[in-house]
Amino acid sequence: MRILFISDVHGVPSTLETALKAGDALGWDRLVLLGDLLYHGPRNGVPDFYNPVKVVEILNSLKDRIVAVRGNCDAEVDQMLLEFPMMGDYSVLEAGKETFFLTHGHIWNEYRLPPLGMGSVLAYGHTHIPELKKLECGLTVFNPGSVSLPKGGSSRSFGYFNGSELGIYSI
Repeated sequence: MRILFISDVHGVPSTLETALKAGDALGWDRLVLLGDLLYHGPRNGVPDFYNPVKVVEILNSLKDRIVAVRGNCDAEVDQMLLEFPMMGDYSVLEAGKETFFLTHGHIWNEYRLPPLGMGSVLAYGHTHIPELKKLECGLTVFNPGSVSLPKGGSSRSFGYFNGSELGIYSI
């Protein structure tokens, strides 16, 4: 299974579309959304080209291929517009030999690890900073960054799993 990981869209359709187009060139079976889909959040300000209604249209057109979790800026009113579930604090996705624990990162993260087995992948967003590393305990920490509001000097990015390897792609 090939998986496209997108986090922290924050209501910007143009960067979402850019990431999806780049992901289409790689080919993907599942789209994992790691939260903060529609609302920009009070700490970020209103981003350029903010249009959460357009983001809803784009994502609803892909609803049959989406696995999503709730971010700290996502609310029940967002779920009323989206045609796929996204209010869970986490989800687990098995892909080949990998087990992905999917979360936004404001509850479970590198510093507050969920109860996972060795060799598993903790995939989360929230920081807006891409990261891919293996911890001493054997857990892989994977953050695709943000497609819309990168932080820490990083560029807009998304993640990709080709069935055997994880990667981070700048857009």
